[in-house]
Amino acid sequence: MTEGAGIRTGDLPDDLTAAEAGMWQAFRNGSVFDLRSGDTTVDDPHGGHPWGPERSVRARIVAWLLLDGPPALAGRVSSLKLTGVQIMDTLDLAGGTIVPYVELKGCRFEKEILLPEARFTTIRLVDCSVPRLEAARVHTEGDLHLPRCRFHNGVRLTDAHIGTDLLLNQAVVYRDRRGCSITADGMTVGQDLQAEMLESHGELSLRGAKVGVSLSLRGARLTNPYTRLALNAPQLTVERTLYLTPAGVGNPLLTSGTTPARGTRVQRFECRGGIRLDDGRFGDAVDLEQARFVLADDQEVSLRRVQTPELRFLGERPEHGRVILSGARTVNLVDRWTSWPGLGNLHMGGFTYENLVPQDAFPLARRLEWVAAATAEYNPEPYERLATVLRSSGEDEDAREVLLAKQRRRRETLPFAAKLWGYAQDWTVAYGYRPGRAAVWMAVLWAAASIAFSHASHPPVDKDAHPPWNPSLFALDLLLPVIDLGQAGQWQLRGGWQWVSTAVILLGWILATTVAAGATRLLRRG
Repeated sequence: MTEGAGIRTGDLPDDLTAAEAGMWQAFRNGSVFDLRSGDTTVDDPHGGHPWGPERSVRARIVAWLLLDGPPALAGRVSSLKLTGVQIMDTLDLAGGTIVPYVELKGCRFEKEILLPEARFTTIRLVDCSVPRLEAARVHTEGDLHLPRCRFHNGVRLTDAHIGTDLLLNQAVVYRDRRGCSITADGMTVGQDLQAEMLESHGELSLRGAKVGVSLSLRGARLTNPYTRLALNAPQLTVERTLYLTPAGVGNPLLTSGTTPARGTRVQRFECRGGIRLDDGRFGDAVDLEQARFVLADDQEVSLRRVQTPELRFLGERPEHGRVILSGARTVNLVDRWTSWPGLGNLHMGGFTYENLVPQDAFPLARRLEWVAAATAEYNPEPYERLATVLRSSGEDEDAREVLLAKQRRRRETLPFAAKLWGYAQDWTVAYGYRPGRAAVWMAVLWAAASIAFSHASHPPVDKDAHPPWNPSLFALDLLLPVIDLGQAGQWQLRGGWQWVSTAVILLGWILATTVAAGATRLLRRG
């Protein structure tokens, strides 16, 4: 019988197998065509038990039904709903417009599925075994669901347009010939992209992708031992939140959008390989609660120039590799000191944040270690940013401590003479950030000089006109530069006392100069 003849009237083609005939009738009826045996081991689409011809249909017949199938029975809506069916050969729907609803559960595909530039309403593949899904520029008005499927040679969704949700929960995806597990560059998802408990072997690429609501990788495990990146998603746009957080093991669909209830066994997000989120835009937050990063020394968690209202950096400290926040911008930085890497493995040049929301104990000493870890070579910017944030939250004393730490860190880079002058400023007035020290030093020097000069021989310069001898006023006149109290020029000191008076004058000038330098710094800061 010629293919296509009689289809408009619903006649059954002559060359169909028994399984195909049953599928044909179920399509017209809109019912589920179920070929499972009832034995869970035999019915496992990912197992090694062979399925015979009684459970197999040709991909050509499936495509025939979807692209130009028979009319539905009276009072029915035609749809393709297969369970436990094996599809032979390559299913090629490239460029086609598929109107019927498509739902395949527990099915096996012998060869790849080709959907480039195809158009669907909604398509659901649940717990299916697929060699490869090729779906560049596919367009769906509704959902694309691929939960619990296994793809042995990757998934391609480049420039795909998903009208509502894309689901990849508990899917297992192995790399293709180019080393990519999922390639979805330029993809647009109208609502949520859920890939909870996803298992990815290779590079997951989402370059320039756009997600209308949230992107959830809760409990996902991304592994790529072949190249540097396990998640490659620069210029990713997510209108709400990116979740790299735990998922409940029992049923991750119930935890989607929420934190698993206390006592629930959870699986953390884990990434074995680098992450690149450079230039990403996130409307609500980037959440890294309990995330685990296993990096090689040359790999990074890169958040360069990311913009998000809230960054929740609450994962496990990576033992190797680097965390890059250069140029990133956030309003609230929610973090733990145990989440940040050590010296030389954190880069924060140009990283701006407005509020600090530390979790657990995060004392100022730890915060200064955090800044020091980001400045293997001296850089004033992270210190100044931290001081500004602390000052804006009313913690002026802590802000001064940060700026003092900045000056001490800067001192380490100076030549020897400048370093000595820095120590002098630190010991005397703490670079101007502890001005009370000036009064203490002045009082100590004044008292010591007053006691010393009370034992000094002090013949007057003019025997006929001189004020009464007062060792305290004499010492104060030497200590205070510029100001003349009318004592220093009236008396003559001889021998060692001349050296003492000279030392007092020098100490007074040093103290006055450091006070002036500190005051200038404070005024400039104000």
